[in-house]
Amino acid sequence: MAPERQPKRDAPRAERERTEARQTEVTRSGTPRADPARADPARAEPARAERDAMARAVARQGERRERSRREGRHGIGYGLGMFGLIGWSVAIPTLLGIALGVWIDRATNSPYSWTLMLMIAGVALGCFNAWYWLRKEAGLDDDEG
Repeated sequence: MAPERQPKRDAPRAERERTEARQTEVTRSGTPRADPARADPARAEPARAERDAMARAVARQGERRERSRREGRHGIGYGLGMFGLIGWSVAIPTLLGIALGVWIDRATNSPYSWTLMLMIAGVALGCFNAWYWLRKEAGLDDDEG
């Protein structure tokens, strides 16, 4: 017996089912997820244009960053960051010296003020630390070259 041919009216339905199957991809969990760009070809072109525009914007930003590094120009963010780095580089050792000095002064009965001595040592250490970071950021570090 010869196989029956499907009527012509079912051909568009079969084509539509094949198209829907191609437009659906399966996720790792096995659940189907429709790709809107494939489901609607009119949406594919704007999505591609958005990706291209984003890629161009990222490339421009990277080029500006590299040019800034080469030319040594720094923005306001760099200046504020360096200001904060230098401030904390001096403040932290100073405050630690004061805290340690107060603790030693309370724990011992010494004729010397450990608070004052360790505060001065903390300021000196902080200034050395700030000098080190400024020198490193300016590219004057002897280890690099």
